[in-house]
Amino acid sequence: MKNKKLVTNILKAILIFIVFLFNSYIKRSICLLFNIKIKGMSTSTNLILTFVVYLIIIGLSILLYGKEFKTEWKNFKSKLGKNLDTALKCYGIGFLGMIIFNIIINYVLRLGQSQNENAVQAIIKETPFLMIIYAGIIGPIVEELVFRKSLKNVFKNKWVFVIISGVLFGLLHVIGFELKTPLELLYILPYGSLGAMFAYMDYEIDSTFPSIIMHMLHNTVLVILSVVMATMV
Repeated sequence: MKNKKLVTNILKAILIFIVFLFNSYIKRSICLLFNIKIKGMSTSTNLILTFVVYLIIIGLSILLYGKEFKTEWKNFKSKLGKNLDTALKCYGIGFLGMIIFNIIINYVLRLGQSQNENAVQAIIKETPFLMIIYAGIIGPIVEELVFRKSLKNVFKNKWVFVIISGVLFGLLHVIGFELKTPLELLYILPYGSLGAMFAYMDYEIDSTFPSIIMHMLHNTVLVILSVVMATMV
């Protein structure tokens, strides 16, 4: 019975990851279906198409984990004060790790900002409002469903789950870019430290909602700060 449930959870996780990782192909299919020109597509159109794919992932996750979400929401609400305290502490540790690794990478190794961060900042300047919705709301929800919820059901050991979730989350922010030097793989560490602590808080509270909330707050604040700073330059 346990083996059957594990296999089911693995298949669910694989399905979620396939849709997430191959979202560009889904966007192309949507473009072909609605006769949207792919060449020369604007950043805004590309983001809107990403919203559509992400809504598909959210819908698929509700279909696959609907009953579990109800239980997790009850777990989160049952001891709200204590759970929020745990979430804030975990986030604080993850954010501190992120800062320390970024200082080492930027000022000791002098690698500068990651290509992912540069790309994000460029999109924020071009379409700030959509980025607040994308990076601040939709993106965090989907990333927590992919890298925390689906993986937590597969890896029952706390530390295996935390480490794998953190490493894969870190890789997400590095892969897809042409590395100028192998040292750029170190960017996995700042992103991974935050991802690992999101996983840890979800395991401790037995709910995906804490990391969704903290991830949304983290991204939203950073995007708004970037928008404000861009207007001051």
